[in-house]
Amino acid sequence: MSESPLARGTVGVVAHYIFNVVSADPSQRSALLDRAARSLRVAMWGIDSEERHRDALAPGDLVLVYLGAPVLEFIGRAELASAAHDWTPTERQVYPGDSPGGVLLAQVEEWDPPVPIHAVLSGIDSPEAKAEFEAGVVQITAHEYATALSVAAHR
Repeated sequence: MSESPLARGTVGVVAHYIFNVVSADPSQRSALLDRAARSLRVAMWGIDSEERHRDALAPGDLVLVYLGAPVLEFIGRAELASAAHDWTPTERQVYPGDSPGGVLLAQVEEWDPPVPIHAVLSGIDSPEAKAEFEAGVVQITAHEYATALSVAAHR
């Protein structure tokens, strides 16, 4: 029997990340939201092979889903159900994007309304995390993750 993520979290094993979706085109808000929402609904998130934290992602890790520039909003959260891997033929048929691999998600929660970054930025100290960043995967602390959840719960 495997250890629950909550039990693992008490000993510091669970990692926390932001999954970031960006577009250079300011008119692409609806396209970004649609792309992210489709991935969340099939419980799959594309992770490119060159992403800095790709090999560290593990089942039980917790993620915030963020629409980066030009939107700057958190739109949900999830738990990782798998490590990053190349999609299997069956997964490739279901995944709505063009990434050749990624992670499977569990306990996906979409936030409506979304949480603007300015509402949580003061509680996020990671040098990688700021309102606008290009990285697709950014590691944050458990406190930073909890700050975003708290703001989401009180909106």
